[in-house]
Amino acid sequence: MVDILVRNVDDEVAKRLREKAAQNGKSLSDTAQDALRMYVMPSKAELIAEARRIRNSIGRVTGDSTALIREDRDNDEPYR
Repeated sequence: MVDILVRNVDDEVAKRLREKAAQNGKSLSDTAQDALRMYVMPSKAELIAEARRIRNSIGRVTGDSTALIREDRDNDEPYR
């Protein structure tokens, strides 16, 4: 893990962060980590773009998987 030092945090921001931490029964550090984690999460548009990129790299899938699914479900081998 990495330690991050944030300098010159506005007093109002620090106050609100402390209040949120207290409301949720968390430490200031945990609350700041949660805020950073939420800030860097990919947006819906980014997730859709990534899904499209993967779909395009795989290409069109043809065929019918029904027989394969049935075979897997009917398999009685003990490692399942």
